[in-house]
Amino acid sequence: MPAALPGGLSGKGGGLCFAPADSCVRLSGMDPRYPKLARQLIRHSVSLKKGERVLIDVHDTPDDMVVALIREARAAKGLPYVAVRHSRIQRELALHASAPQLDVAAEVDLFQMERMDAYICIRGAANIMEFSDIPQETQSLLNGKMRPVQNHRVNHTKWCVLRWPGPSMAQQAGVSTPAFEDFYFRVCLLNYKALEAPMGELVEMIEKTREVEIKGPGTDLRFSIEGMGAVPCSGRRNIPDGEVFTAPVRDSVNGRITYNAPSLYRGIAFDNVVLEFRKGKIVKAKANHTEALNEILDSDEGARFIGEFALGCNREILRPMRDILFDEKIAGSFHFTPGQAYEGVTDNGNRSQVHWDMVCIQRPEYGGGTISFDGKVIRQDGQFTPKKLAALNY
Repeated sequence: MPAALPGGLSGKGGGLCFAPADSCVRLSGMDPRYPKLARQLIRHSVSLKKGERVLIDVHDTPDDMVVALIREARAAKGLPYVAVRHSRIQRELALHASAPQLDVAAEVDLFQMERMDAYICIRGAANIMEFSDIPQETQSLLNGKMRPVQNHRVNHTKWCVLRWPGPSMAQQAGVSTPAFEDFYFRVCLLNYKALEAPMGELVEMIEKTREVEIKGPGTDLRFSIEGMGAVPCSGRRNIPDGEVFTAPVRDSVNGRITYNAPSLYRGIAFDNVVLEFRKGKIVKAKANHTEALNEILDSDEGARFIGEFALGCNREILRPMRDILFDEKIAGSFHFTPGQAYEGVTDNGNRSQVHWDMVCIQRPEYGGGTISFDGKVIRQDGQFTPKKLAALNY
């Protein structure tokens, strides 16, 4: 917002606005999609209620979007709090971070998070590789120290995490910035509520299943989900959204999986990741950066076990762009996640500072494949075969 001028006037664009401050901002050319997205996040994603506190945590995000979120939170009679961060500054803080420094930072962040009812995080970046030169041991230290903050946020708040579009993301996607922005808002403003009924059907199916088998190029995988619950994701945890997740019984995974979607983790671009399992544990791992891959998987004991299995079903997202919040929702995909399990109905007991959603796409143009529940194929080449799940197809 421009600085106030004498007499209650506000300066903007070389002119003057003779109106209350809020009106001046509304006339300042705010993208009309910002208030729509703010409403989606406040009213649907975290369902903010009267008197509830929401932390709006933004990284390299336009001020107008933050303003839109504050206004929508107040319109819902909630109490907004804001944390503003910038990737270059966060990198500088992390680059030579020490354990005592991170202890205090984690304590402060946890103190704040414990007082929140809801959490919205928007992460933008001018350079997606900004953190690529932070040593792995420092990354591991940072992730370990901040894990209690993340655990409290995930398990005790209504939360939603999303990216912010910009040239860096457009470049990842291989399109122009305006084209990517149009795609981004189309996906983020999807009618997620309409996905809830068919997702409920898939949840019921998962909860009745004992054994899962996945086959495809370079993939022959078997594991149990007996006794595990499932969670539908229809815009209430991530935007964009569109997945149903559970977790394998921790020690039940056997076989081999080849991920065909590229992945970006801890600032490193991984391609062609192949994992081999024996009694739940990753016993062999290779990729274009095999050494770095194994360093991450050796972060702690839980990093070599799987904490999540999920089916992606967002019909608007069809190809990977090295951004996991988009890629894990790709229509006709699944992800099989080394590391931390979500506490709650899908908790298989695995604990780790790592949670790495690696994606495999099974549509025909990516090689196809099948997913079977108790010996019956429920998805063929990316399309669900039961009629009651047809609404989740692309």
